[in-house]
Amino acid sequence: MMDERKPFNRRWLWLGVAVIIVAVYFTVHSLTREHLPVRAAEVSHEPLASTLSTNGKVEPEKNYEAHAPMAGIVKTVYVQPGDLVKAGQLLLTMDDVQARARLATAESAVKAAQASLESTTQNGTVEQRQAATADVARNKLEREQAQRDLDALVKLNASGAASQSEVAAARQRLATAEANLHASSISVESRYSAADVTRARAALADAEASRAAASQLVAQTAVRAPFAGTVYSLNTKSTEFAEDGKLLLQLADLHHEQVRAYFDEPEIGKLAVGQKINIKWDAKPTESWHGHIERTPITVITYGTRTVGEVLIHVDDVDGQLLPDTNVTTTVITSSESNVLNVPREALHSENGKSYVFKIVNDELQRTPVVIGTTNLTQVAILSGLKDGDWVATGSTNGAPLQEGIPITRVR
Repeated sequence: MMDERKPFNRRWLWLGVAVIIVAVYFTVHSLTREHLPVRAAEVSHEPLASTLSTNGKVEPEKNYEAHAPMAGIVKTVYVQPGDLVKAGQLLLTMDDVQARARLATAESAVKAAQASLESTTQNGTVEQRQAATADVARNKLEREQAQRDLDALVKLNASGAASQSEVAAARQRLATAEANLHASSISVESRYSAADVTRARAALADAEASRAAASQLVAQTAVRAPFAGTVYSLNTKSTEFAEDGKLLLQLADLHHEQVRAYFDEPEIGKLAVGQKINIKWDAKPTESWHGHIERTPITVITYGTRTVGEVLIHVDDVDGQLLPDTNVTTTVITSSESNVLNVPREALHSENGKSYVFKIVNDELQRTPVVIGTTNLTQVAILSGLKDGDWVATGSTNGAPLQEGIPITRVR
């Protein structure tokens, strides 16, 4: 009986020893565990500006595109990309043989239309008017002769020397002569109707329009700068064939530029004319330019996969370095506060729509609910939950998650 109780007591003894060892292990581990290295930031009052950033494209306020006015050979190019040119300076010329041939044809058509209108309004050409006058004179003579013949036959008929049928035939010849005289008289006075004159005037207007177009075409074969600026794009060269409408070159005043920026639809309500803009270009990361909103969106459009509003930004400090059609990043200050309690944005956490931070208390993390206000890309305003001088953790240096109650070591 005693032998059976001894193994049983030994088992309980070993179990108790194991429990004690585990308890000691966890106690020692909890007292000696490594502190979590965290980055910390002090809560303080500082100026805070709320900003929005988006992409945009630089474009000159004054831009000129020269297109080929017709298919043909580029005769001579006088400029190169980057050249500064004066207003009126000759930039390139195209072979104008075809254009001048069109102009000659159009001028001939104008002269023909002018002659036609003159003939219509003056009742015919000189030859036609002379012929009509001669017809009237001849018809007058024929009518007078027919009248004399009729008078003679009437007298003869009264004496029985002429028959009644002869008198009737004479009357018919007189009527025909009078009709011919009437017709020729009308031809002298009004050969053409009002509708004929209207058609002639319309034909002249069409011919003059064609001449103007042909004249303009000739002028366009010599491309001149409409204003002083910089040739920033050249898409042709001498002796090259250019199809009708091809873009030949682009000229801009690089001292007057704007940015067309694309803000997402939910952000449009925060924008206003006059708001300050900061402009960055990846090609020159150490430089920045400044501007202001000149026009807010008047509608929304689809831009790739985004629904955006177009904003026109006037560049205030243009220095000729921002090139047209370059892609830039624009940042607008939508609101600003001069003295507000704030923390770095990376210190802020959210769960179920509620914000909180990990405040550092006695070198341990304490989860602290906060109410936030204005937010920008780097800072967030704290309306309640923290006070000036508090410290918060912004993250661990080893990638471990932040948890309440963990002992920490501050790392700058």
